[in-house]
Amino acid sequence: MTEPTVTSVTSPARALFHTAPRCVDIREVGAPQPAAGEVLVRTLCSGISGGTERLVYRGEVPAELALDDTIDALGGTFSYPFAYGYACVGQVAESGQTVFAFHPHQDVFAARKGELIPLPAIDPAAATLFPLVETALQVTLDAGTGYRERVVVLGAGVLGLLTGLLLQRSGWRPLIAEPQAWRREVASSLGATAAAPEELAAEKVSLVIDASGNPDAPAMALNMLAHEGTLLIASWFGTKPVVLPLGGAFHRRRLTIRSTQVSTVPARLSGTWTRSRRRQETIELLTELPLAQLCTHVFAFNHAAEAFRAVDAGTPGLMHAVLDYDRSAAGDV
Repeated sequence: MTEPTVTSVTSPARALFHTAPRCVDIREVGAPQPAAGEVLVRTLCSGISGGTERLVYRGEVPAELALDDTIDALGGTFSYPFAYGYACVGQVAESGQTVFAFHPHQDVFAARKGELIPLPAIDPAAATLFPLVETALQVTLDAGTGYRERVVVLGAGVLGLLTGLLLQRSGWRPLIAEPQAWRREVASSLGATAAAPEELAAEKVSLVIDASGNPDAPAMALNMLAHEGTLLIASWFGTKPVVLPLGGAFHRRRLTIRSTQVSTVPARLSGTWTRSRRRQETIELLTELPLAQLCTHVFAFNHAAEAFRAVDAGTPGLMHAVLDYDRSAAGDV
């Protein structure tokens, strides 16, 4: 691939916008002109998260909610039309360096140098999983220590699988509960142990992690917990209601329900962990985890609407969908 040498563009950029529930459109936006301290980035690939972005695509998030207070490129709210996304891998125009950016789906954009994360030698499609690897790392940190202890992870999507693999590396014995057989097969191929949820009805463990995105899962999880066990919820349910039976096991077993998410580092870990350290660890994990096996579907950027429909439908075999901008530039429409 020829390294870019220009530092500005005169033609409009192309960005993906959500225009209504289950409707996306690629629109022209103004040509990005880097300000002082900024550089131009030409996108190679961007990833579509099967959790958060599927909720956004379906319109299952509050319209008044801020897109993300921690990411400068995500200003505004979920009021239509809006640009959203946070997993771009591209090349800095002036140097050709490959970087990761928390930026919506767009073919070229300007960003501050300090916001860009230099990447090791890794396939750009696999590198779009950076946010999910970082999230899985935070979930693992929030799980705490559990040498040789059994932990149940609900959901064998990308986040559930990555969390299971990292828990395994840190000493836990993860068991992934997944209703779809093909996903259990993927888990097995990656070295994780998976079972159908109904097979785990008799499990009693100290920790259950919900990464399923299924609003019925937390209720099921409470029954799996031993006395004074903890349910750690990594799922974001958006506007979907979640019903919890708090009159039985939850009350009598003194159970705890906690949330985990990646925007911040919890206070109890602040003495040893910072966002900077977590991101550096994530960069190293990119080359250690089987990310290429999770990038199952690649679509030209021009085919973004098709990609979102596939993610929304839960197409069998689809783990992680990637938008490829080189294919679009080459005329793959």
